[in-house]
Amino acid sequence: MKAKEIQNLSTAEMIEKENEFKEELFNLRFQLATGQLENTARINEVRKSIARIKTALRQAELQK
Repeated sequence: MKAKEIQNLSTAEMIEKENEFKEELFNLRFQLATGQLENTARINEVRKSIARIKTALRQAELQK
């Protein structure tokens, strides 16, 4: 997810997306451990998306 897409979301939507990405990351790690994961690069993509959301949430918090 791109930073511009994240900035267009409301705070509640950002938190919801963060939770979805965390769940996906858990599932990806589980697949990696069991040897079923085909696209290992997806783990890094999801981790970066979580970081982008957390950054946007923090920026919104500081602006208030």
